[in-house]
Amino acid sequence: MAHVSFKSKDVDGGMSRWSEYLSVEEPIPSALATWRNMGVDGPQGSSAGGHKHLQMEPVVQLSKVAEGLLAKIYRLNSILDYPDPNTHTFSDSFWKAGVFPNFPKICITMSKKFPEHPNKLQLERVDKFALDALNENAEGYMHNLEQWILLLLDLLAFREQALRLILDLSSTVITLLPHQNSLILHAFMDLFCSFVRVNLFSDKMPRKMILQVYNILHIMLKDGRDFEFYHRLVQFVDSYDPPIKGLHEDLNFVSPRIGEVLEAVGPIIFLSTDTKKLRNEGFLSPFHPRYPDILTNSAHPMRAQDLANVTSYREWVLLGYLVCPDELLRVTSIDVAMVVLKENLILPLFRDEYILLHENYQLYVLPKVLESKRMAKSGELSKRKLIWSTMLQSREVHEQALVSCDAMHRERRILLKQEIGRMVLFFTDQPSLLAPNIQMVFSALALSQCEVIWYFQHVGVAASKSTRVKTVDIDATDPTIGFLLDGIGKLCCLVRKYIAAIKGYALSYLSSSAGRIRFLLGTPGMVALDLDATLKGLFQQVLHCLENIPKPQGESVPAITADLTDLRKHWLSILMIVTSSRSSINIKHLEKATVSTGKEGLVSEGNAAYNWSRCVDELESQLSKHGSLKKLYFYHQHLTTVFRNTMFGPEGRPQHCCAWLGAACSFPECASAIIPEEVNKIGRDSISYVESLIESIMGGLEGLINILDSEGGFGSLEMQLSPEQAALRLNSTTRAKGVSSLLTPGHESYPDNSSSIKMLEAAMQRLTSLCSVLNDMEPICVLNHVFVLREYMRDCIVGNFRRRFHSMIRTENCIQRPSIIESLLRRHLGIIHLAEQHISMDLTEGIREVLLAESYTGPFPNLQMFETPVGTQGGDLLLRRYAIDKMDKMLREHTSALLNCIDSALRSHRDALEGLAGSVNSGDRIERDANLKQIIDLETLTDLCIQAGQAITFRRLLVEAVGAVLEEKVPLIYSLLKGLALQLPDEVPDKNEIIRLRKVASSVGVGDKHDAEWVHSILAEAVAANDNSWILLPYLCAAFMVSNIWNGAVYDVSIGGFNNNLHCLARCVSAVVGGSEYTRVEREQRINSLSNGHTDELQEAELPSRVSAEANIKSSMQIYVKLSAGIVLDSWNDTRRPHIVPKLIFLDQLCELSPYLPRSTLEVHIPYTILRSIYHQLYGASLMASEPMEQSPRQSPLISLAHTSPSTRQNRPETTPRSHTFEPSYYSSSGSQHDDGYDADRRTGQLRSMRRSGPLDFSASRKVKFVEGSSSGSSHGAGSLQRFAVSRSGPLSYK
Repeated sequence: MAHVSFKSKDVDGGMSRWSEYLSVEEPIPSALATWRNMGVDGPQGSSAGGHKHLQMEPVVQLSKVAEGLLAKIYRLNSILDYPDPNTHTFSDSFWKAGVFPNFPKICITMSKKFPEHPNKLQLERVDKFALDALNENAEGYMHNLEQWILLLLDLLAFREQALRLILDLSSTVITLLPHQNSLILHAFMDLFCSFVRVNLFSDKMPRKMILQVYNILHIMLKDGRDFEFYHRLVQFVDSYDPPIKGLHEDLNFVSPRIGEVLEAVGPIIFLSTDTKKLRNEGFLSPFHPRYPDILTNSAHPMRAQDLANVTSYREWVLLGYLVCPDELLRVTSIDVAMVVLKENLILPLFRDEYILLHENYQLYVLPKVLESKRMAKSGELSKRKLIWSTMLQSREVHEQALVSCDAMHRERRILLKQEIGRMVLFFTDQPSLLAPNIQMVFSALALSQCEVIWYFQHVGVAASKSTRVKTVDIDATDPTIGFLLDGIGKLCCLVRKYIAAIKGYALSYLSSSAGRIRFLLGTPGMVALDLDATLKGLFQQVLHCLENIPKPQGESVPAITADLTDLRKHWLSILMIVTSSRSSINIKHLEKATVSTGKEGLVSEGNAAYNWSRCVDELESQLSKHGSLKKLYFYHQHLTTVFRNTMFGPEGRPQHCCAWLGAACSFPECASAIIPEEVNKIGRDSISYVESLIESIMGGLEGLINILDSEGGFGSLEMQLSPEQAALRLNSTTRAKGVSSLLTPGHESYPDNSSSIKMLEAAMQRLTSLCSVLNDMEPICVLNHVFVLREYMRDCIVGNFRRRFHSMIRTENCIQRPSIIESLLRRHLGIIHLAEQHISMDLTEGIREVLLAESYTGPFPNLQMFETPVGTQGGDLLLRRYAIDKMDKMLREHTSALLNCIDSALRSHRDALEGLAGSVNSGDRIERDANLKQIIDLETLTDLCIQAGQAITFRRLLVEAVGAVLEEKVPLIYSLLKGLALQLPDEVPDKNEIIRLRKVASSVGVGDKHDAEWVHSILAEAVAANDNSWILLPYLCAAFMVSNIWNGAVYDVSIGGFNNNLHCLARCVSAVVGGSEYTRVEREQRINSLSNGHTDELQEAELPSRVSAEANIKSSMQIYVKLSAGIVLDSWNDTRRPHIVPKLIFLDQLCELSPYLPRSTLEVHIPYTILRSIYHQLYGASLMASEPMEQSPRQSPLISLAHTSPSTRQNRPETTPRSHTFEPSYYSSSGSQHDDGYDADRRTGQLRSMRRSGPLDFSASRKVKFVEGSSSGSSHGAGSLQRFAVSRSGPLSYK
């Protein structure tokens, strides 16, 4: 029953009730992590002097609880299609969501009449039918509402506990100033803001309806008894209706402390809005503002640190004055509030949810100021003027914000663009100065982060309440966003690059601070304080930590692993004692006792040491805090729109595309651990965002190439004339007047035509810049998807060349003249070579493959002349000298013996193999490994299978040689056998005549399954495979992946195989699995026929076809590939990792040669880009070893296996590669969609030898399908990238 679960939650309990919110594994800021550890190792109870220290652990825990509550409210609103409970406006999706009963009249009536009890509403008069239906299904409806009534109870408990803690801290903490007690100040204000945001956001959920509907269902089920917590929840919801009213009452007692804090942060806020002062006085410049020769800027160290927190300060001001309006009557408070109000239109609550800022200030703040009790008692005229001045300014500021806030922020973005640009150049040139100015870097990152998020938060914001549908009214072509994103990314890269230097500088600072703190502890003022034992012990522990810090020496800094958590914990313990009013020695005593020395006080030194210690072991978390753009996920659609409008615009920079793509890496961090389904949704959206941006980037790349490869581009610079142009010019010389339509040589040099030259120069510059940036860009990792832009770029250029080539060779009615085709090809190839100079890969190979493929397809299929291969006489002689029948018999006997060994192994290990099969279905890796260990003599069994594969391979070569001789000597007989093999019936079992015909066809190499046919005939003659244990053959073969035989496996590119003949194992697996399955199906059919009494004749309708047997074979092979791939990938991190590459090549060879597996089978489990990278490594190394003097300067580099690329297989018709995943269950759109994309096609050895990149041929047949190219607007197949109808030659329209 639904009501049972409430007894497990005590509304009045302590922190134990929040286990659901606190037990989730979720990354938290490092500073908060230190606070959380204080409850374990920090001072407990009271100090020696009898005074208690502050308890900060609950503060941090409740802040985390608030995040979980906000995530649950956000999820409920998304499920209910964002209702408006205040106006009782609910969409159809609201009622169809399954949360509330679909009886609008009753539910809305109870909500409108709240807080009146449902029994008094006479609901039978509202909708009698709905009330009866509600009564009949009350238990089901109550179950649907259970989790949301629990959420209301959590909100009630959170309000009580958080309010109690906020009141206790405000009355206990002595000082809350940024420069004295910033650590406790931030923890306190974080809880305060979380408390306000939770209660404001709860107003967006239908609290009244949830409570009333749940209570009436409870009454129906419990014989008229109200829900246990009904009356408390009614009081809670009513007191927070509207929420700001309840917040005014609850926070009245802490209002003065909040006012002190907001006044204290006012100067920093004023500074952050004064762009002129920031620029002139060098707050964001590494140079000293008044002494440019001094490179290190030490003019404003504390202000630079404060600017990093200005985003939090602005949030404090907006929320603080909203819920504590009496503090606006302070002398400077109105100025602080006006500055922040002028530059904002909304008050963000959670993610992309917000409330209208000025509307709420006018509704709730101004009336509260008028009713101020303090002002009512005072009759001073000046204070009355202050009230009216506050009112007038508050009304005027709204109009000013609507007009000028966008311009103010644009000016700030321009400043940050300039400052960050200079900062990147300076620290790139002078990296040694990065560490002393690291706080300034954090400030620049924080300010840029704030401006970028503000830009997207205010897209579509109206002046008053409106629908959730947002219309873009902020300039979507603003190029500063791209510059800021690029600057943030480059600064973060610089910090990560020189992290060792920053760590070394921080360690040096901490070592020197130890002496200063020891000196301050020995001053007369500190001695006179007579510290108690607890404080003395804590100070000594701080000194011990500082004095035992490892000393950085030379190149040993990167190897230093210093954990300074204890240092921070001890310092926080000191702060919790000296900031408590219950302590006899407080923070003011410490400052007064040590500040007289003329240096920094003790507290200031300790706080500085705390901050620098975080640069040693928590630098990455600080970067994530100040430089992360994960919040942009909630505006990713607007992000895509602005990108398309600015990327290739007049002021756009193609090199900024890396920053736009890199933002997606942090998107999955937005998922709340308390809502598990968010991970999948955010992951899918993030991948879709990256794919759409890549589509736009590749479209822009094609557009730049096509602009240059046009008559108005490089075509206008060509000096060679076509025959028609030459004839016209010759004719014009005999006339008095020249032909006005003909352009004279050198016309482009005239000033009137300079614009076209500038256009070409700009296009060339953008093309080369874009190619260079895409080539150098790091892989984009989103969850388990990896996107490598250089691979996309390569396929885009090659695919565009294919389409352009199709347009070159055809005119409207016929094929183009060869001379013109040659001219157009040279022009396009010149552009490709121009781009190739800026990328580290050889595009020429791809161009050659396109030209070669089009030579055998498209308009030129009949121009190729094939000659009969020479050298068949040697084969004929061989066949005469060695009796084919004798050799075939020897091979059959040897293979039969090996198959008997496999049969014995299957029988002896049947239990282990069945357990292995069960572990595959259950996904239990431990059980799988345990069953694999039970299979003994794996090396011996693997070697036997390799021998069987060698025999099958040799026999294959033998029958192919026989077929070649027959085709040359007796072509009619050979063609007869070849045609006959295609017409054989698909019955199982075959009749005796059909069996003989199949043997003959197989003996001359006709058909693509003669290996399996040959094994089938061996098993049939030996009466083998009669046991059901052969069903487990794929699992036994997969166990070979853990054999030690892989330890010495090396792939030799010169032979296309392994040094220990492991490639023969692939042919053995394919042939034996196929042959055994044919035998098993045939045996089952015979048993069925005997049981039905048909001993001689089988009715045709009952005969299973060979198609069904082949389907079973394909299923078994797929099981083998799936299990083998899983074993290989699971060994990624263990000791067998060095042998992963041979195993991956082996599986790729298997899919290449097996007729039962489409080439895309392996791609479902292992991204094909891994294989592409492996082959690039192997064949690139081979080329460098074999052709050192002829190596191309554009040779493809060795691509790391850890950063694979989502590129497609060669000759695939799509131009945009697919993204891949290491786990097919994550957003995998590949799989069966590739199965039809590859047809068998006979290729010559000459063509095979010309391939130098990508997967190579391992046999004479290759699964490739050449598809005629298409225009740029078309696509083939169901790609994982959505095709966008975008322009290929310029910026996209913004709608």
